[in-house]
Amino acid sequence: MYDHTEVGSRGYLTEEFRLFHLRDQKQLQLDYHYHPFDKIVIPLSGQVTYLVEGCTYYLRPWDILLVGRGEIHRPAVDLSEPYERMVLWLRPRLEDGSQELLDCFQRIRAGGPRLLRPEPEARPGYMSLLHDLEQAQHSRDFGHQVLARTYFLQLLVFLNRQLRAASGHTPGAVLQDPKIQQVLDYINAHLSADLSAAALSQVVYLSRYHLMRRFKAVTGQTLHQYVVQKRLIRAVEQLQAGGPAAQASQQAGFGSYPAFLRAFRQTYHALPSQLKGGQGTSI
Repeated sequence: MYDHTEVGSRGYLTEEFRLFHLRDQKQLQLDYHYHPFDKIVIPLSGQVTYLVEGCTYYLRPWDILLVGRGEIHRPAVDLSEPYERMVLWLRPRLEDGSQELLDCFQRIRAGGPRLLRPEPEARPGYMSLLHDLEQAQHSRDFGHQVLARTYFLQLLVFLNRQLRAASGHTPGAVLQDPKIQQVLDYINAHLSADLSAAALSQVVYLSRYHLMRRFKAVTGQTLHQYVVQKRLIRAVEQLQAGGPAAQASQQAGFGSYPAFLRAFRQTYHALPSQLKGGQGTSI
């Protein structure tokens, strides 16, 4: 598995949403990372596997993968053929009473399926929506922004309806280790608790050695690296909300402010006071 000692935040989003149409024909080296916004990935061609929070997703063209903000992930791409995809970034808060359309991301945070494989008869509809959204986003004609947002909202309605109709995880498309998934769920629900290897080994009834070895094999990170990154993500959310750094450090579960400051500087190469507020932050 992969050994990446530093997991960082990638990308920044100042608008409500942004759609990208990307195509690669050379080898990609993408480390584990996360975003301060939600993301939807739709592969159009090529072979790609997504690793998200300890789970492996084997994607096919026109699958739909949802990745929530703060979720550590990376794609593994086989570029024996071109890899083409559409990627939609979304702010965690929508305007004009449309917030309920982000329920799809609440569902994955609650353990629901994040991978959709719509039936062939459903594909033309959302393929057309993506095409119309892309055209409207790049247009400069009168009303193009309103039109783009209309297509964006229609796409979210489609996704939510598909998720509500889904019976569970797509058979054969998801690989996960139940023990490690239990550890990940526990960590994310108890960031301020004792999350040492010794304490977590008692949660899943594994020896400390086997837990650490198995965790690294599944997630590509050491247990300590994962815990620190999740605590940093929580602290950044507190800072963006206007909270003081010392309070953010404590609520995120850091044992001391110096430990928080050291981890923050190592990951973001900045001080907490330099963090820009709002959704436009790039750290």
